[in-house]
Amino acid sequence: MRHGALLAAAALAFAGAMAVRATPPPLQHVNDEAIVAAGMPRLLSDYGFFADLGAQVPVRHVYPYRLNTPLYSDGADKLRFVYRAAGTQLRADGEGLLEMPVGTALIKTFAFGEGDDRRLIETRVLLHRADGWVALPYLWNEDQSDAKLAVAGARIELTTPKGEAISYRVPNKNQCKECHGLQGAVVPIGPKARNLSSEWLTAMVEGGHLDRFPQGADRLPAWETRETADVTAAARAYLDVNCAHCHRPGATASNSGLDLRWEQHDPEALGIGKRPVAAGRGAGGHLFDIVPGAPDKSITVYRMASTEPGVAMPELGKETVDEDGLAIVRRWIEGMAP
Repeated sequence: MRHGALLAAAALAFAGAMAVRATPPPLQHVNDEAIVAAGMPRLLSDYGFFADLGAQVPVRHVYPYRLNTPLYSDGADKLRFVYRAAGTQLRADGEGLLEMPVGTALIKTFAFGEGDDRRLIETRVLLHRADGWVALPYLWNEDQSDAKLAVAGARIELTTPKGEAISYRVPNKNQCKECHGLQGAVVPIGPKARNLSSEWLTAMVEGGHLDRFPQGADRLPAWETRETADVTAAARAYLDVNCAHCHRPGATASNSGLDLRWEQHDPEALGIGKRPVAAGRGAGGHLFDIVPGAPDKSITVYRMASTEPGVAMPELGKETVDEDGLAIVRRWIEGMAP
């Protein structure tokens, strides 16, 4: 599994790694004041993260990256970047989140379509200020020239890559905390070393942007290898990325008693043979979160397969069922000994 994940992640991260390693991006200064000062910049262009905003061409010190196993968002393509302020360095902390100093920014743009038909929908930024992280959503305009701060969020009618017509939700500023909240604070959830390719991490170290190569890096299998990867690793990686930011101690769904983090190994904490604490109608009449060998009797599968408000999991960030994610979790449960 690990060898296959490395090969796939290496191939898919090649362009980003080479940008970090060899091709100097445009020499243009990011507006550090917009990141660290109080307030909420009105436009995405106010930050200066991109030399070509609509084409998402980053400037110096803004590095593209991808995740081995990504978060599902109705099939949206996601363009991810991290900005490192001049004179600072990202630091490795084992297989977990990279440590990012004050002045760091994480940028994630959601897009649908390809080529000339690609449409940028929203860009979410996480800004590391002296008093903690701030999450802000930006909504792209019709001519794709800029994105405007959308404190109240938005609804956009669009068609997914699978042809599903949906009312896509851009979260409001407060809703960002529902996924990024931990112990009452806003924190990043994506760039963990275990979910970043070895090639990208190596390029960051060699470029002086990251202090050292992290132990336990690149453990989560690349999503493209899920059919041949170890099914437990693929399913656990999916749950870690898509569910564990809420279902973990200190997070917004900690009262469920589930802890779906990759590093959790207790079967009951993962939901195996565990009765729900407060699922209500979300349980669908089922008695246990996961019934070994019986996905159709498992609350986890029931909720993943639903789009009904109050039943569907995750509660935010999707209007459609992730059939690929559901399939890998079903396979994992089916393979468990009763």
